[in-house]
Amino acid sequence: MAELVAEVIEIEPQEAIAVRGDVAPAELPEFFGHAFRDAAQAAAAAGVGIAGPPFGFYPRMPTETVEVEAGFPVSARPEAHGRAHRLLLPGGRAVQAMHVGPYDGLERTYDELASWMTERGLVPAAGMWESYLSDPETEPDPATWRTLITCPVS
Repeated sequence: MAELVAEVIEIEPQEAIAVRGDVAPAELPEFFGHAFRDAAQAAAAAGVGIAGPPFGFYPRMPTETVEVEAGFPVSARPEAHGRAHRLLLPGGRAVQAMHVGPYDGLERTYDELASWMTERGLVPAAGMWESYLSDPETEPDPATWRTLITCPVS
């Protein structure tokens, strides 16, 4: 396994369009599929361009279910459409790290990232997100999938 590479950065707030869900972990893949489709259709209906890869925004730590907002960054403030609504991804100081590999390995990367942040005295702020840089439909080998984790810090 590759060593974690993380960095502290400053990011700008980003307009997004997303679909909210409160789902069981096993139902996340199905939820993401529907949410990404709905968010893309809503962006088109609102006349705003998709400005980056799909993401999953997590406002708090999961419990028995996962509260998630799944969608896309967009080029301008979107109007709500159907199940999709405007979401503003937060700006400010954040830590970013790249996870390479299947999604079921993300927990290990999060553990490493938490240790990395603790060692540097960084405290996570509310909300974090994963940007899915690889499309499993066009990149079928999970070992190559790349997921960028962004964790705002206070």
